[in-house]
Parts: sequence; structure tokens; C-alpha cells
Amino acid sequence: MMVEFAFGDTEGESNGTLATGLPLLSGDSREYIERSVEPVGSQSGIKLWRGGDHLVGLARSDPSVPIEEATRHIYEGLLASAQGFNLFRIWNLVPRINEASPDGLENYRAFCRGRSVAFEGAMGKGFSSSLPAASALGTAAPGLTIAFLAGKAPVTHFENPAQVPAYEYPAEHGPRPPSFARATTVAAHGKLDAFISGTSAVVGHETFAPNDTARQLVCTFDNLKLISAACGLGPHIGAGHGVARHFKVYLRNASDLGLVAPRMERAILRPGDRVTYLGADICRAALNVEIEVSVRGAERI
Repeated sequence: MMVEFAFGDTEGESNGTLATGLPLLSGDSREYIERSVEPVGSQSGIKLWRGGDHLVGLARSDPSVPIEEATRHIYEGLLASAQGFNLFRIWNLVPRINEASPDGLENYRAFCRGRSVAFEGAMGKGFSSSLPAASALGTAAPGLTIAFLAGKAPVTHFENPAQVPAYEYPAEHGPRPPSFARATTVAAHGKLDAFISGTSAVVGHETFAPNDTARQLVCTFDNLKLISAACGLGPHIGAGHGVARHFKVYLRNASDLGLVAPRMERAILRPGDRVTYLGADICRAALNVEIEVSVRGAERI
């Protein structure tokens, strides 16, 4: 069976379809995480699927549990479940991501603290060298949703030369910095699979053109090309014959679809690409757009 994300107003998960609840604005309503896997039960509170050398996991929190506590608990279970595997990619959906938690800390910052504490507890002080690609988007759903893909193949993690690594952000961005790499590549049968994290208009560690979607989109395209080149896909994000690419474009304001979609078509997309436009809050309140990419079967350039 295939494990895939479902976008739109569906809930829960059944037969390997993992509902996100994010509003589908346009494009493909599904994105596969991994093909040819079967359910293997749960471990440490994480629902698992296994196929060959690949492992997929999913967890949802009790909405009554505070964000930081829920994040730490899920990540502790995730890291325990994935022992013996390399983490390829993690997806996070954070309820009301830009709102304040009961202790006054923004929900995203509380999430980052819980995630960082779990990584450090499992991997020690030097955990940043093992962090995979990830994204964290805001959802109106009441609980936290976290999914991951891992495998036995070797991985390499990469950073954007125009950005401070997220795990080195200064304290102005929260008590614990975000725990992810800008991209992760996987060597697979002589080809390259690549997972580019949620990418937005951040230069250094600062938000570029706050609240200006058009200018942020140009900066985001530049950042995508930079991280693409850094991780061996070349400046065109691995575009080529036989390469499967899926772009997910998150928009804070659904009304920006008419601006963003045509520019994606002109600047980034190629025939055969899949693209999904979703309504979601971004991790910084002044960011209006974020783009992530999954690339399967590329040539290293």
C-alpha cells in the first residue's frame, strides 16, 4: 500500500491516507510519502508503516496537552521508533502557530523548544549535525500532527549559504532555535532523492520584506535555487527527464493564489511537475508564503 497526505477538509487517517486538514486552494489533493509499505502497529505512541528499508510514522497529540509538552512527547517517541534508521524528512502541523500559548510564549516557539529538548535528550548536545529537512505550518486543527519518513540509505544534510542555519538562530527568535536542516538528500539506486524544507523569505536570520507577498516570493525562489545548488540538484531543483517533483506552496492569505500560481508556472514549474497550493499560517507572522519540494530520482549535478 501507499502512505500519502490528503489535503482539504478530511480528518484522521485510513488505509494509509493521512489527512492534514489544510485547506486545498488549488492543485493536487494528494502527495505520496512512500509507496509499498504496510502497517506494522504502533511504537512509543507513533503509528508506523514499514516497507523494505523505509519507515513512515505519524502521531497526533491530545488537544488538551500544551504544545511544548505534546511536541516533546511525540518527538521522544518518534526518535525512539526511528532508531536504526536515518531520518529523511519530518512534517509538522502546529495548531494556531502564531498565537500565544498559555504561558505567553508563541506556539511556534513553544513547539521549537519541545522539539529541541527531545532531540538533545536522544542525541546529545551535538544533535544539530543529524537534523533532517522539515517544515512547520500552522493549522486550525486543535492538536499537533507530526509525520516522518526514514530509511536505511545514507543521508546528507545541507544548509543555504544565504541563510543562518535555523539551529543557530539567535535568541531573538525564541528560547530554543528551530531544529531542522534546509535540505536532506538520500542516495537511492544511483539516483538522488532530495527533500527541501519549507523555504521562505529569510535572509541571514531576518525576515525579508515583511508582509509583502510579491517581494517575498522572489526571495523564496532565490533561496530555493541556492539550496538546490548546495545539495547537488543544480539551480533548477533537479528538473529533468524521469524526475518526479512535488511542490507544496503554503499561503497565509488565500487571496494571494492569483499572484503566486502564475509566477510559480513561469519561474519554477516544468511539464510533469505536481504542485499543491494550501492555506496555512507560516512560522513567522510577517511571512506570507512558504514552499517545500520533494524530488525523487534526480541526477547529481
